[in-house]
Amino acid sequence: MINLWNSLIDLIVPRVCAICGNRLAGPEQAICAACNRHLPRTDHVLTPLDNLLCRLYWKQIPIGKAAAWFYYSAGSPAGRAIYALKYHHQADIGRLLGEMMAREFRAEGFFEGIELLVPVPLTRGRQRQRGYNQSLLIAEGVSHITGIPIADKALRRVHFDGSQTQNDIEARRQNVKNAFQLRHPEHVKGRHLLLIDDVVTTGATTLSCAKELAKAGEVTVSVLSLGFVRP
Repeated sequence: MINLWNSLIDLIVPRVCAICGNRLAGPEQAICAACNRHLPRTDHVLTPLDNLLCRLYWKQIPIGKAAAWFYYSAGSPAGRAIYALKYHHQADIGRLLGEMMAREFRAEGFFEGIELLVPVPLTRGRQRQRGYNQSLLIAEGVSHITGIPIADKALRRVHFDGSQTQNDIEARRQNVKNAFQLRHPEHVKGRHLLLIDDVVTTGATTLSCAKELAKAGEVTVSVLSLGFVRP
């Protein structure tokens, strides 16, 4: 009955690929098989302790490992999925992409040792404007596949000074300096945390989050994102 109901809904409101816009086949989720095959994967998951993303955090935080699923650039085919998630109110894409990424990364053992998922938070105003936190949606997808609980109250974003898109590296760092506040440090102390974001560019936002989480003491912070902007 569930499959019949889903088929009926798909007939009335066809599901389409977030990248190419073509209609999705029955088992496909968020992106079609063809776009999935051509996704510009970073392969970070094969070397999670030493890759371009992980190196952004070396000697700055107690980094465990880091990986992004694919290379991101504005206007690229893969970038359309992120754009749809963030600006076209397609919340389901976040969870579905999180699930797809998690299935691939779980097969490579990426989640071994991870105890809690921590999505990068938005300010209340920004979340009301968008209707959801895209990083939390991604984390929900990852949690659904891995069973790792989400600590979405571990951090609070205390200010937001606008989009980072047009800022250079130093401006990005200043924009997120002291932007996050650790809450309930006793819940994360001594744990291996996986910080989750949608896209990492310079690493400024996730680095600021990680430094705040480190204040809890004896933590290891790893980083996971859907997209990564190649330096």
